[in-house]
Amino acid sequence: MQTEERSTLPLPDEASGSPASPDAVVVLDYGSQYAQLIARRVREANVYCEVFPFDTGWESVAHLRPKGVILSGGPASVYEPGAPTLPAWVLEQDLPVLGICYGMQLLAQSLGGRVAPATEREYGPATIEVVGSSPIFADLPERLDVWMSHGDRIEELPEGFTALARSDNSPYAAMGRGHVIGLQFHPEVAHTPLGGTILRNFLFDICGCEGNWTAASFIDDAVQRIRARVGKDRVLLALSGGVDSAVTAALIHRAIGDQLTPVFVDTGLLREGEPETVREVFGRHFHMNLVSIDASERFLTRLRGVTDPEQKRKIVGAEFISVFEEAAARHGPFRFLAQGTLYPDVIESATPRDSKTAAKIKTHHNVGGLPEDLQFELLEPVRMLFKDEVRAVGRLLGLPEEIVQRQPFPGPGLAVRILGEVTPERLQPLRRADAIVRQEIEAAGLGNDVWQFFAVLLPVKSTGVMGDQRTYADVCAIRAVTSEDAMTADWARLPHDLLARMSNRIVNEVPGINRVVYDITSKPPGTIEWE
Repeated sequence: MQTEERSTLPLPDEASGSPASPDAVVVLDYGSQYAQLIARRVREANVYCEVFPFDTGWESVAHLRPKGVILSGGPASVYEPGAPTLPAWVLEQDLPVLGICYGMQLLAQSLGGRVAPATEREYGPATIEVVGSSPIFADLPERLDVWMSHGDRIEELPEGFTALARSDNSPYAAMGRGHVIGLQFHPEVAHTPLGGTILRNFLFDICGCEGNWTAASFIDDAVQRIRARVGKDRVLLALSGGVDSAVTAALIHRAIGDQLTPVFVDTGLLREGEPETVREVFGRHFHMNLVSIDASERFLTRLRGVTDPEQKRKIVGAEFISVFEEAAARHGPFRFLAQGTLYPDVIESATPRDSKTAAKIKTHHNVGGLPEDLQFELLEPVRMLFKDEVRAVGRLLGLPEEIVQRQPFPGPGLAVRILGEVTPERLQPLRRADAIVRQEIEAAGLGNDVWQFFAVLLPVKSTGVMGDQRTYADVCAIRAVTSEDAMTADWARLPHDLLARMSNRIVNEVPGINRVVYDITSKPPGTIEWE
């Protein structure tokens, strides 16, 4: 079986250089569900990468000084009226280009080739045979297992191009002319086992990248950018206790020191033990000017009687902003409000202003729902990072492992893990059940293998028997998923004895819960959170 190891952003002992301008490659998004995954794979090779809409002008890309361009796949057919086109600058700049699926067909048509509907479509696993010489297939076997997803195919190559690979249904499964390469298959997905090698061949052998984007280089660049933007002004930080805002706090604190005032708001919607941990780490360990506000009664009052999840999110988000504005008045003046927004947050809350192809899934607490008259300028220094990259940066900044490996946690907190109305009486059993889930999975040694795990309190009751008495109590769901970046996720195949221990402890130790169920829904079609 063809396999390979995937690397991540280097950890502290691996991050040595600090280039002023690390190598970069841009991805033009033609509506592919894999566009962000391409960027992840490029970054895993320590080459910086950003995703842009397909019709982005060179003036918006030039500042990165890209060494190459990757054209993503997409759902359209290149010969249809109104199909996304190739920006002129892609070829005019004479940069190395890698077209994937739709991107390959677009290159072919733009350069004089012919694309037509395939008589037999290819969706799923396929095997290609390498038939031409190119650095793109260097050090790879002649036959490769790949993942296809296309209904069109190239019937005639553009002038000067040669066939590099073929499959049973595609005479041109790959094509090339110098540093312009097209692949009909998807090298970025796990179903193409040696796809990472193919991408690295493009990045290093064709684009000439050095792989110099590291945790250290990111921190140095971010610190310089923060200092340049903030100047002598002050920053108010929304510190939630999660890894995103924690790394944001440590990064900004390194840049501007006491110009940063982190504000921790105890909403009453946090997990067991979190308020105490946050105060210990950031107040006493990092010696930050931490402002801790207990606003639990205020949040719970606003949420009284509310059952709609989007309304919950917006209420919590609006109350956060209100609390911060009050904190700014008491401790200010502040010009900036810092948030731990990540790249997947941006994608999931995409609007037409942000992306021409991404569809809005839900309002994210860091991106959507902010008032138009926000009194601060937003400072989001990690908004272009994925979660694993943020963790690597956090380790290099000296954050303790308990913070770096902290489970992802939604901004509205337990409000969106209680289905239905949020009350103190429902928060107490959920908080205890969630703590049991975390304790047992971590005790089983699976804490770093499972992306996210938590408990959900359902708005239904069930009949049970405890001792000699009939019970009629709440149902708790356990959610555990595996993922690389939260863009997609699969339900975790936890050992049955582990599931049994969690269920037994919850039913016996948590008053008000008499039944436990396990969620086996992947993302898509579901989301990781229930609300």
